[in-house]
Amino acid sequence: MNRLSSALPHSALLELKRWNTPTIYNGWEQITRHNPTADAFNLEETRDFMPQMGPMVGYAVTVVCEPSNPAHKKNANAWPEYRRYLASIPGPKIVVVQDLDKPRTVGAFWGEVNSNIHRTLGCIGTISDGAIRDVDEMTNAGFKALARRMCVGHACSCPVSWDVEVEVFGRKIQPGQLIHADKHGFIAIPFGEEKHLLEAARFMDANECQTIIPAARGGAGKPLAQVCDDFDAAAAEFRKNVTDKFARRGEW
Repeated sequence: MNRLSSALPHSALLELKRWNTPTIYNGWEQITRHNPTADAFNLEETRDFMPQMGPMVGYAVTVVCEPSNPAHKKNANAWPEYRRYLASIPGPKIVVVQDLDKPRTVGAFWGEVNSNIHRTLGCIGTISDGAIRDVDEMTNAGFKALARRMCVGHACSCPVSWDVEVEVFGRKIQPGQLIHADKHGFIAIPFGEEKHLLEAARFMDANECQTIIPAARGGAGKPLAQVCDDFDAAAAEFRKNVTDKFARRGEW
């Protein structure tokens, strides 16, 4: 499975962006062959520095950096070659950065200039296991960032390697994986599971809205025993709908 064979039409990406990342997870867990309690999502806490921008959806492009190590700056071709790698891949792209200095991050791969360059090259945001700076300027560029922290300087930031498997926030990510991310964290969809993701997310969202949520919010004035009975009935209907659709149980 590769990037081209797993790509969704842009219209599907726009619809996926209408939901938060937990809703996308709810759909994914019904269609995945992986372990929904351990795979695909971040295992360590992330921080969304632009939550007002809402979710971002795109395909992973990957890069490794080590801002504390000045030896990497000796490769004068690193930045030009890395930028041409980015330019060669269709978007929308999310740049996934593994910072080898973690947990002692000393410099930012991201700032005002780099985010504007990446935005022009079709990148919509980043998931960085290191630090960022110039947060207001990055926001002004329309470049969303999930990162570990902020910092003041860039140190010796430059690309060390790219188009490789990286590990960020406890999750390994391959170039080309579909990523959905927001203030809750991120999910990197395993190759081959993109096709039915939108349909599953739609179904699970509608199923909640038609069963569980009305029961949970419709208890005003009822005896509490009746509220419990109503919720039990709604949960049973929720489970039946999931079983009929996916041959699985679902959350409730």
